[in-house]
Parts: sequence; structure tokens; C-alpha cells
Amino acid sequence: MRTPAGIECKYFYGDYYRGRNNEECRLLKEASQKWQPNFCKTCPIPSITRANSCEYMHLNARITKPALAFFKPRVQISAFCEKTHRNIVEPHIGCGECHPRLAEFEEQ
Repeated sequence: MRTPAGIECKYFYGDYYRGRNNEECRLLKEASQKWQPNFCKTCPIPSITRANSCEYMHLNARITKPALAFFKPRVQISAFCEKTHRNIVEPHIGCGECHPRLAEFEEQ
């Protein structure tokens, strides 16, 4: 479903049936975090899901509040691979075990 920022995200849900206006991020709701529509503008989740569709990657989201007052809160993502049981450093790429790189694309 399209987010308020106009990006397709599988974790965003909007219920607009018969005049309703209920919107939520189900990934933040799962983590008991309060969602706001402006979080969708800078959220990395849509780009991660477009780049990596690994079935074993589990995303966790949380809202981080910067130390300086003039910066806005943002969504921060951490990822975990359920197949290899380890944290993923770069969620756009994945853990490297589930989908190994092809030899033709690796730099020598």
C-alpha cells in the first residue's frame, strides 16, 4: 500500500473504507512504537524491501530521537537472519549466506 510519502510499503496499512481514515505502520506497531505520517518520508524500509526480498530476513523498527532538538525523530531499522541466526549489518544486501553473490559480479 502507498504511504503518505507516496512510496509503496508492505508494512503500511490504511483503512479508508466509508470515510474512515485509519493509518498505521504495522512494523512499528509490532514494536510498540507510535507512528506518525511524517516518518514515511525518511523511512528506509521501502528501499530495503525493494533491494532484498529474502524470506529469512526479519526487520525490527524503532523510533530514534536525536540529541539535538531541531532534528526530527526517525525510523531506525535493525535486521536479523533467521536462517543463519545472526544480525545483518547492511539490510539492503543481506547476510550473504542465503543469497551468495555470483562470481561474475564480485570485484577482483
